Amino acid sequence: MKRTRFTNGRIYVDGHFQDTELLVEDGRIAGFSGRADQVVDLGGRMLVPGFLDLHTHGGDGVDVNAATTEDLARIGRFFAKNGTTGWLCSILTDTEAQTLWCIGQARAAMAAPITGAQLLGIHLEGPFLSTEYKGAMPEHLLQQGNADLFRRYQAAADGAVRYMTVSPEVEGVVEMIGALSGSVTVAIGHSGCTYETACAAIDAGAAACTHTFNAMGLFHQHRPGIMGAVLERPVMCEAICDGRHLHPGSVRMLLSCKGWDRVVAVTDSIQAAGLPDGHYKLGVNDVVVEDGDAKLAENGVRAGSTLTTGQALKNLVKFTGEGVETVLPLLTSNPARLIGMDHRKGSIAPGKDADLVVLDDALNVTATYVAGQCVFAAQE
Repeated sequence: MKRTRFTNGRIYVDGHFQDTELLVEDGRIAGFSGRADQVVDLGGRMLVPGFLDLHTHGGDGVDVNAATTEDLARIGRFFAKNGTTGWLCSILTDTEAQTLWCIGQARAAMAAPITGAQLLGIHLEGPFLSTEYKGAMPEHLLQQGNADLFRRYQAAADGAVRYMTVSPEVEGVVEMIGALSGSVTVAIGHSGCTYETACAAIDAGAAACTHTFNAMGLFHQHRPGIMGAVLERPVMCEAICDGRHLHPGSVRMLLSCKGWDRVVAVTDSIQAAGLPDGHYKLGVNDVVVEDGDAKLAENGVRAGSTLTTGQALKNLVKFTGEGVETVLPLLTSNPARLIGMDHRKGSIAPGKDADLVVLDDALNVTATYVAGQCVFAAQE
């Protein structure tokens, strides 16, 4: 039984920073005092819950759709440097055979020893998506709603598909959402559906909106569409806060409409995250990154981002003018709640996993812990 005590810092508990200590025992949070075998002196820094990224296609040169188990571990190590302690690998629409291969690699990575951010499951972005708002999705692989295909994927994943993006207007999708209720968290997106169709999807069980405002029909006062539905109804909304996908004013408006408890910051990062400008891949697509902005080579359509969670935190503080204690839930407790993992992840409380990040006053990540194990420490 290994006990570690974190001391001499500001610890984020129940939405506020407290001058207290934290005791970790065998990978879980044991309490706020007690004897320990090891003491970590925070040196006045902040100790916060680890960041969770529910929508990412890769980083550090690795594309999820081509990633082996070892490649997924590499992504995890890169993410840990940026404060991510848990993530879902987002599989872009692909052939059934390749999707099943990706699922197999993810399952193996989930079972492997922890060396970085922990792979918590799978996000399927497609194939049940609109051709009109396909973004970077290969159009010839998009399909009608098919609950049986999803069940094959979920069986191969042994239940690890935690999140899926669908377009409500695609034939059979609303019915599929109802049929899969309780087996996966469904988000709607890549869509130009009507307000009524979006509401039908939400009533059937859709709980979130994928990269809100991006790759979807725009709001009109007479035709509110999917955007009007997700802003009005009690679903959670993803937001890519890189300053490119959303203007800072759009981020503030989204928070005003939804509240701080219903917005989830995601990166939607691709393999170029952490690397220089150049030519990269996103699934089957060729992507060109210029000035950190990723776009499809063939038509200039934006294709994911090069954002990290650590940078998203800084951007959100800058965009909103709020303190870090107000912004943190968008990267911690909100995503944990969306995928039903808030009993283990997303906050610092006794019994929860000791997934922790140390931040300095400039909000730089100086150390990352997953299940109480230090997986990243910055050079002093």
